[in-house]
Amino acid sequence: MNDTPFELPPFPEPSIPSYRVDIRDHGAVDDGSTMNTPAFAAAIEACAGAGGGTVVVPAGLWLTGPIHLRNHVELHLEKEAVVRFSSRPADYLPAVFTRWEGHECYNYSPLIYANGCNDIAVTGEGTFEGQGQPWWHWKKIQLAEMVYDAEYDGVPVEQRVYGTEEHALRPNFIQPINCRNVLIQGVTFRDGPMWTVHPVYSENVIVRGISIDTNGPNNDGCNPDSCRNVLIEHCRFSTGDDCIAINSGMNEDGRRVGRPCENIVIRHCHFERGHGGVTIGSGMSGGVRNVYAHDCDCNGTDVGIRLKSMRGRGGFVEKVIVERLDMLHVRYEPIRINMYYGATSAEPKAKDPPEFRDICIRDIRCRGAEHALLLRGLPEVPLRDVRLENIDIEAGEAPIIEDVEGLHLSNVRLMIHKGQDASS
Repeated sequence: MNDTPFELPPFPEPSIPSYRVDIRDHGAVDDGSTMNTPAFAAAIEACAGAGGGTVVVPAGLWLTGPIHLRNHVELHLEKEAVVRFSSRPADYLPAVFTRWEGHECYNYSPLIYANGCNDIAVTGEGTFEGQGQPWWHWKKIQLAEMVYDAEYDGVPVEQRVYGTEEHALRPNFIQPINCRNVLIQGVTFRDGPMWTVHPVYSENVIVRGISIDTNGPNNDGCNPDSCRNVLIEHCRFSTGDDCIAINSGMNEDGRRVGRPCENIVIRHCHFERGHGGVTIGSGMSGGVRNVYAHDCDCNGTDVGIRLKSMRGRGGFVEKVIVERLDMLHVRYEPIRINMYYGATSAEPKAKDPPEFRDICIRDIRCRGAEHALLLRGLPEVPLRDVRLENIDIEAGEAPIIEDVEGLHLSNVRLMIHKGQDASS
């Protein structure tokens, strides 16, 4: 990719052999009530046993439990194919190794899962229905604080075994973890239990042309997590949380693992609904660097560009460039960089401050925001080297800027409806 402002090799697409398997050949039934988990597993095993290939899901309604991919296997949904996932928690056991909101543990299997695989793909014109509604109330009862404190309290990862309704930790929709050469293309995801597309510790990940329609709590769209070389392009997001959120682990556990999320390109995406369009954090304790987002639009999100952290996260965010974003009807700010992210059950016990530096935001146009922008660092660790160039914003309230060192403004025009025009 030669158009990025940082060094980045071409993203290889997965190498998938031409062998093809139809799930019906392994006993799958499209009546919407037959549990097809064994049929999916058998079709994937047949592909893997042949050295790889494509598992074809024809038009129809296919009920299943978790789908686990293998090396050199593509799961392909043909047009009008609907894969509907069981809403019974017991179907997602035994527990698998995962990263849950930035912490390593063993939990319910993600709906689509791959661990340590090379050259895998999920493609097509069909739809994955997560049936997340029965899981969503777990948000109110989940024992998240137990997970967040496990590293601080010295609990080894092998002993962080959850996967019970009492722990109430919802699984992700699709999670390739420790994988290389991953393609997710064309399909639609609807209403999973929580985060939707969540690659972890993976390299060379392409997310292209997908649609995500989610309504539940923590129903983020795409969360690259401690990954390297990620391309997200031509996607549509309508989410119950952040549309895209770049992460690298949370608090002590994220710093222990110490794997940054780096070389992330986001382009030509449409954000219809969500807390933030392009977001970094708040779980960025392993560090985030080299993020380039360009030529996207937000229409109805809460915030456009959202960088967030708090005392105790530690880590860093650096070398971020966001350019050519159009925004309309943004509820709060088109640009929000906030190191006072609201305290939650994930509030860390330690107080290691994060560092945000070398951030460039340019060629931004916004109409219909509540506040012009918010830049808020910490007194002990200010935001550093923030450049705003060619910014044109109409908003109801004036900007808030606190604890920023090295703020560079060029051709910034703010039309404040409740005060006077400002420009610099």
